[in-house]
Amino acid sequence: MLKGILTVGVWTLASRILGFGRDMLIAALAGTGPIADAFFVALKLPNLFRRLFGEGAFNAAFVPAFSGLLQSEGKESAHRFADEAFAVMTFWLGLLTIAGEIFMPQLMLVLAPGFADEPAKFALAVDLSRITFPYLILICLAALVSGVLNGLERFTAASASYVLFNIISIACMLWMTPYVPTVGHALSWGVTISGVAQLALLMIAVSRAGMTIKLPRPRLTPQMRLLFRRMAPGLVGAGVTQLNLAIDVIIASLLPPGTVSVLYYADRIQQLPLGVIGTAVGTALLPLLSRQVRAGEAEAASGTMNRAIEYALFLTIPAALALILCAWPIVLVLFGRGEFTIESVTLSAQCLAAYAVGLPAFVLVKVLAPGFFARGDTVTPVKIGVTCVVLNLALNVAFMIPLAHIGPALATSLAAICNCILLGVVLHRQGYLQPDYQLLRRLVGMLAASLAMGAVLIGIDRLLFTTAPAHGLIRFLALGALITAGLLTYAVAAQVFGAYDLREIGRVMSRRRLRGAEASAISPAPSIET
Repeated sequence: MLKGILTVGVWTLASRILGFGRDMLIAALAGTGPIADAFFVALKLPNLFRRLFGEGAFNAAFVPAFSGLLQSEGKESAHRFADEAFAVMTFWLGLLTIAGEIFMPQLMLVLAPGFADEPAKFALAVDLSRITFPYLILICLAALVSGVLNGLERFTAASASYVLFNIISIACMLWMTPYVPTVGHALSWGVTISGVAQLALLMIAVSRAGMTIKLPRPRLTPQMRLLFRRMAPGLVGAGVTQLNLAIDVIIASLLPPGTVSVLYYADRIQQLPLGVIGTAVGTALLPLLSRQVRAGEAEAASGTMNRAIEYALFLTIPAALALILCAWPIVLVLFGRGEFTIESVTLSAQCLAAYAVGLPAFVLVKVLAPGFFARGDTVTPVKIGVTCVVLNLALNVAFMIPLAHIGPALATSLAAICNCILLGVVLHRQGYLQPDYQLLRRLVGMLAASLAMGAVLIGIDRLLFTTAPAHGLIRFLALGALITAGLLTYAVAAQVFGAYDLREIGRVMSRRRLRGAEASAISPAPSIET
């Protein structure tokens, strides 16, 4: 599992870094103005489906079924199941895409009702959304192919495909902008073009894995009916965080102009640890947990869950505290240039701190949800998810006036904390989540090490960012020094307080090297043919 987490995490980190480069360009060229607001709303709808399907409901239903067929009936049966799913999804998503293109104005009234008061912004948002909407079918089909690769425990291509999204978006922004009405149009075309590239890359990868996906006539076979029955509630259960973010956009569109953009930039920063840690752990956990459950290995499954929580929290707890304490310098350095003013920096930093409050919960939801999905239970998460969506909406309305732009971010964080607690309590009562001594002991160490890191960050932040560094390079160097000091402090303190054990890591690596040496010794020597 750790190898899978690292593979997914490294590629996700590369994607997030490129994503920051893209967002820095957007901030410099569009700032928090009407073009940025319109594009971010246009991106939200297909991106919501990407996160739901690519990181949530589809994997939750498809990967356990695919992995189970691989183990019980063999590769041919699993291959046929993947082909059937691809055909059915192509048909229904194609219809949905056509309907979305036709009824986009009505859809925009739901997603961003506040834009209706500004006809030019509303029309621009509709135009950009019609450009980006085909990304929906492309990325959902890519999610299916990624699910096949994840079921085969091949994580590299599925994780690397998201790098293409940012590379193509940056290229279109730089080269296409002079030839289209706005930078928002260039970005929107980049979204759809990247969907084509991602799907093509994954189709090549799955073909090389010996499981070429075909497109038979779509049929609702019993297996397909079961897949979609399990998938439907998972759209809410696994994607509750994304549904809450969609509610944030709806509420933000009713707030002063620029709020949508301010929230977007803050969310992008907190998505770095969320994507790298949460997505990596959840993606690698589900296939392993599904096999252990199918094999009746209850004790092993419980241990796997504990270690996944441990891996997730080891980096998430300090990341959340660092984002809360250093939100302003982080936003300043990443986005504070061009059209992105100091006022925009301050507003976005406040939103970032509010999002960071819920960061550990966001990540743990991705770890706890597979505990249900691996056992074929998508009903319990949906019940909890509905409760949390309603809570998020109520909190958004309550916070709208007193907290303004901070309200949607804080409401989302509180709803995520509620979601995490409820999922954990139910799993514990069912006997599937039993925290062991190692997890509890290391959790205490993580908290102590994070507090030590926080004290260092506060001191260095005051030293370096009492007044904003004047030049871009100096800003980056100052932020680099701040991050480096925080990482070093946490690494040392975590060892001192027992959050991890270097000797144990060394023993694990030694055992791996020994197994590798033994495997090399017993494997036959390669033959040389001429």
